[in-house]
Amino acid sequence: MSYLESLRVFVRVVELGSITAGGRDLRLSPAVASNRIKDLENRFGLRLLNRTTRKLTTTEIGRAFYDHARRVIETLDEAEALVSSFSGKPQGVIRLTAPLGLGRRLIAPLIPPFCKENLGVEIRLRLSDRNVNIVEDAIDLAFFLGQPADSALTWRKIGDCPRVLVASPAYLAATGTPGTPDDLARHNCLLLRYPRSPEYFWTLQTPDGPRKMMVSGRFDTDDGEVLTEWAMSGHGIANRPRYEVAEALADGRLVQVLPDHPPLEAQFGCLTPHRRLQDPKVRMFAEYAVRELRPVF
Repeated sequence: MSYLESLRVFVRVVELGSITAGGRDLRLSPAVASNRIKDLENRFGLRLLNRTTRKLTTTEIGRAFYDHARRVIETLDEAEALVSSFSGKPQGVIRLTAPLGLGRRLIAPLIPPFCKENLGVEIRLRLSDRNVNIVEDAIDLAFFLGQPADSALTWRKIGDCPRVLVASPAYLAATGTPGTPDDLARHNCLLLRYPRSPEYFWTLQTPDGPRKMMVSGRFDTDDGEVLTEWAMSGHGIANRPRYEVAEALADGRLVQVLPDHPPLEAQFGCLTPHRRLQDPKVRMFAEYAVRELRPVF
């Protein structure tokens, strides 16, 4: 492995806080990743990382070395992107992230055709309903429901995503159907929650404008598709993107609740760190995804 490749390992290990995680991100075993770090330390005769059984931190010189190594890697990536733009043949890895359900249904099917047309490109897709730090995790393109206000990112809208409140016919037969937003207070609301999650209320559309409704339930999850399964199984009311529950609504497994007071629409789009905007392979995938997904919305 070259010196530059060892630098990549070191940078990812520091960013992810773990030799195992850094190696996995670069498709290396923990042993190989650890050896690459040792090679760097032996090269300089200095310890770059402090390791304990529970924590990995940089030494003072390790932190300074990381700052310079990261800039070297970024400069190299930009140089490769420039060459790729002239050659017309995109090369390298694209790191994507998306929410679980949206990623499975909409993003994952786009990847094989794109890679078939661009043989020099590798795509690594990470799916999570939790908030992702796009810059720290070195994400090239993040598909997102909502519109974050992070000025370090560029937002490209793909479409509006209507949301609906849904429950099973069995649940509504047993508990009654809400007639007004205030009725939600006596229902088991199924919530998407995780540490620092914002979903402790639902914002519904009313004739007087958006209204925040404090909602609660006996259980929650960080996986949106689990919410849909719970709703279909008769456990409560869920707030879901319409496209995710369209089939269940059509075949009667779910019923729309409070159709005159739907949740606010979410915007669906992709986020890109400013420094990666000119990478042709990232730009190509973003344009391809926008073209393929806009008809869905």
